[in-house]
Amino acid sequence: MKQLVRFLPMLALAALGGCATHNPQDPLEPYNRAMFTINDKVDRAVLKPVATGYKNITPTPIRHGVTNFFGNFGDVWSMTNDFLQGNVHDGLSTFMRVGVNSVFGLFGTLDIATEMGIYKHPNDFGLTLARWGMGSGPYVVLPFYGPSTVRDAAGTGVFLAYGPTAQVSPPSASYGALALNLVNTRANLLDASNLFDQIALDPYVFTRSAYEQRRKSQVQEVRDRPIIDLGEPNPLAPYSYGPVQDGILNVAPKAPPEAASAAKPDAASP
Repeated sequence: MKQLVRFLPMLALAALGGCATHNPQDPLEPYNRAMFTINDKVDRAVLKPVATGYKNITPTPIRHGVTNFFGNFGDVWSMTNDFLQGNVHDGLSTFMRVGVNSVFGLFGTLDIATEMGIYKHPNDFGLTLARWGMGSGPYVVLPFYGPSTVRDAAGTGVFLAYGPTAQVSPPSASYGALALNLVNTRANLLDASNLFDQIALDPYVFTRSAYEQRRKSQVQEVRDRPIIDLGEPNPLAPYSYGPVQDGILNVAPKAPPEAASAAKPDAASP
């Protein structure tokens, strides 16, 4: 079963050969729309009701702890990709973050590092592939995982096979951890999905456009970095990640470096 999970994204992409259209921006649109509809129906029929029930019966502090715990796992994966990209500074910063939260935060259930000013630097293997020159390939909607590209689908496959959750033993515990993380994440996004239903005229196009713009910005930032980056933490990262509030990760725009320096008092001035 674990071998199948490793190669599932590749198998799904191999099945797309006959789905191409003449739309250069979305050559796999017939398949993508069909999978988008399937994912949406599964979400409405199964995942959203389960997530709603989970949110209703689980106390907020426990949900915060679950979010932080899996966020700590995610930080390990981000740190790995920081080092694979040559981003030594952020890699060491995230290493400190994982250490602080694991030791002083009850195995990551408390986000002590954020309170200390050691913030998240989300990263993934799709960005690592982009860092070393791999093109994105066509936009593709993956089962359960949703918006992606051929390159990012390969990154998802590597994460499923070798990410921190995959190292949990026995395999049944690993699958259980993935399921709990999925339900908890969906519970955190209930309010956002309700808003999405209200504003999106064509949900598929809206989702595709939002994903592609966000991913393009992330890839450009990664590629603009020097090969071995020993400097300051990423000044172009568009978001800083604060504490979780009511089950939602607090995401706020990060102030540009010049704004931060302007806010500091000039030591030379009277």
